[in-house]
Amino acid sequence: MNMFRILLIWAVLLGPLSFVCAQADSLLRARIDTLVKHDMPPGGNAGICIYDLTAGRTLYEYQADKLSRPASTMKVMTAITALSQPGAMEPFRTELWTTGRVVGDTLKGDLYVVGGFDPEFDEDDLKELIGDLTKRGIRVVDGDIVGDVSMKDSLYWGSGWLWDDAPAAYQPYLSPLMLNKGVLQLSILPDERGLSALVIGNPSSTYYTMENHTRSRSSAAGPLRVTRNWMENGNHITLQGNVQTAEGRSFSLFDSGRMFMHVFVERLLEAGIHCTAVADSTRAGIEAAYRFADLPQKGRRTKLAVHETSLQAVLNVMLKESDNLNAEAMLCRAGRLATGGKKRVAAKDGLDAMRTLIRRVGLDPKHYSLADGCGLSHYDYLSPELLVAMLRYAYSRSDIFSPLYKALPVSGVDGTLKYRMGYGTPAFRQVHAKTGSYTGINALAGYLKTADGHWVAFAILTQNVLSGRQARAFQDAVCLEVVKASLRKRLIFRQRLFQLGNGGCCVALGFVEQGDEPAADDGAR
Repeated sequence: MNMFRILLIWAVLLGPLSFVCAQADSLLRARIDTLVKHDMPPGGNAGICIYDLTAGRTLYEYQADKLSRPASTMKVMTAITALSQPGAMEPFRTELWTTGRVVGDTLKGDLYVVGGFDPEFDEDDLKELIGDLTKRGIRVVDGDIVGDVSMKDSLYWGSGWLWDDAPAAYQPYLSPLMLNKGVLQLSILPDERGLSALVIGNPSSTYYTMENHTRSRSSAAGPLRVTRNWMENGNHITLQGNVQTAEGRSFSLFDSGRMFMHVFVERLLEAGIHCTAVADSTRAGIEAAYRFADLPQKGRRTKLAVHETSLQAVLNVMLKESDNLNAEAMLCRAGRLATGGKKRVAAKDGLDAMRTLIRRVGLDPKHYSLADGCGLSHYDYLSPELLVAMLRYAYSRSDIFSPLYKALPVSGVDGTLKYRMGYGTPAFRQVHAKTGSYTGINALAGYLKTADGHWVAFAILTQNVLSGRQARAFQDAVCLEVVKASLRKRLIFRQRLFQLGNGGCCVALGFVEQGDEPAADDGAR
């Protein structure tokens, strides 16, 4: 290779490359500006912040400091806050303790169920926990059955949650003792024409009552209606109307802690464990058999059994499925860790930990409104700038980024992004981000990878848009522009080489000749 060719290659590398990057960034900004101007639904507004983590520079900002309700992108804030605490990866635990002793097949003393706010604890886990008692040979509990819910304060809703969402499964009653997320799931199956439908409740329990006025395959009965007397804090379910095909309904039940303890006592009896506190198996008899109190910290205490759920499992459901209960459990966990194991943790403790982290990333928490961990609250107000700052911080910490990135929905693959930016688009599998939506609000925040392998943190908050479909289309279009930006950069680069009059130089720059499609990402760093 002659000296002229070497000098020409260095000229290409050191001079035009920076020009190409600047030109490509300018083109990206222009294309997103066009989307904001022409693709934003009428009457809508947006705040956008996009930061190239690999290059260490801002790619695009539009009203980046504009406050908006984050909806479920609030869960990104909660996840990063929880993961930043010492001991963050400790599992969620539900434990059985006694202040008595085991004599033969009899537990002589009180049996305590200590709640650790495990939002994934279900009936299978409950049976496993009780099974650990039977493995110890315990067949009789001669004492009180006590629920310890001292991990959290007694507030069962978040600040700013809507009162008329009370019966909805997505707005749980919060408690350190949760079973099936505090939700009753009904399977409603048609019988012969004119007969009442078959109704199966999960969990099966006397904790709730049902009144079935349905008719199978009888259109004259009208549409199916299933209600709970939630305005009375009751758990009476009424079913009316026609059941033509198999149907399903879900309701939150009032007082998750009591629901847990009620079913716990019932399952003890079903497992063949006699409880002297249970006079009979009626609803009233079960209710009278349990109470709530703190496990004594002094004196005789013995741990009998423990169920653990990994933090990653809770995080996965929280982010991929946008589970509100998991987010509130994670906020409680953050508050407990940040306060050194304080009892009766309040939402404020978790939010104070979040405010501390906001200061750490260089912003002022007084500029934002933080009310809950899941984004249900209408008091939450964040900015795209804040979300991106938190995502940048997470990226800088592998112990935070790895579990966070693994739990985020993946475009075209799973979670709430399963049907967005799917196969055949440049963004397929390249966007790992949290969605957020309720009436008039739609948001997307997370990470994406460009075609040349750059990592990018972004947040897009749209508001005053009633059409979720239009808002999502706008967000997807912005993401696609960022993913494709490097492809345009390569095109500009090749054009620049051609202008220099020596197309052969591109052979010396191996990356120019690589394929335009990025390698498939395995979902974790």
